[in-house]
Amino acid sequence: MTMYLPAHFAETNDEEIAAILADAPLAALVAVTDEGLVANHIPLLAEGADTLIGHVALANDLHRLVPDGASVLAIFRRDDAYVTPNSYPTKAAHHRHVPTWNYQAVHVHGLITFQHDEKAKRRAVGMLTAWHERHLNGETAWRMADAPANYMATMLTNIVAFRIAITRVIAKSKLSQNREPIDHQGAVENLMSRGKAGIAAAMVKRRPRKTAP
Repeated sequence: MTMYLPAHFAETNDEEIAAILADAPLAALVAVTDEGLVANHIPLLAEGADTLIGHVALANDLHRLVPDGASVLAIFRRDDAYVTPNSYPTKAAHHRHVPTWNYQAVHVHGLITFQHDEKAKRRAVGMLTAWHERHLNGETAWRMADAPANYMATMLTNIVAFRIAITRVIAKSKLSQNREPIDHQGAVENLMSRGKAGIAAAMVKRRPRKTAP
């Protein structure tokens, strides 16, 4: 399973890939089972450069359908937006434009291992909540210790932790970087006017360096 990836849209910057995973942590986790393809939407957290961690509900059959060591695919997608040909200044000159869609996505392939022991589950929940709470609430971040110990113990019995050992990463930043600079800027301004600031900002970082062929 792979992704269509023209060379000019390939994302090879490790820092940008890490930023996409951090900014868009709700991944689509896809696996092949005896019952066919299964997909779940699960927040994942990178631990170093070679591991993803997460957890699912005990009631979720994922950990029963997918054996330890099985290959899985985690799909992360940051901001995206429709790009209209009307945003290109050169449209009036030759009309050789069609609509497109800009986006950033990362496909992380790996081998999954489920963890049923309390220590692993507590660690997974702790790392995930610490990351998100710190960025959301700062010094007032919620901590697992804020909840009653018996309540937290019960919550942990209802989940299964897992780790994904990363085997391959394929990333794509489709940001109109193959367009004429004037058309690229026109698309940026159009997206900003439509409230699509996230994808517009990503495009600004990828301005074409010269006239497209």
